[in-house]
Amino acid sequence: MPIPTGGYREVAEDLAARIKTGEYAPGERLPTYKELADLYKVSVTTVQRAIIVLQTQGLVVGLQGRGLWVAEELPRRSPS
Repeated sequence: MPIPTGGYREVAEDLAARIKTGEYAPGERLPTYKELADLYKVSVTTVQRAIIVLQTQGLVVGLQGRGLWVAEELPRRSPS
């Protein structure tokens, strides 16, 4: 999967796709903001905004002082 080089929405979409395909499994710790910023070649602020999107979607949980984690129960897709 190519790494996007754009804004926070693209980073959020890519991380969401990685979570949904199991690259980052439920309950697994995600890389730090700094590591994600380096991976996506964006600022830490951009990563923070992307993580907020993922938290709103119920995909990621942030634990103060402990890091970012993939939610243990991922939201189900609603039938189309």
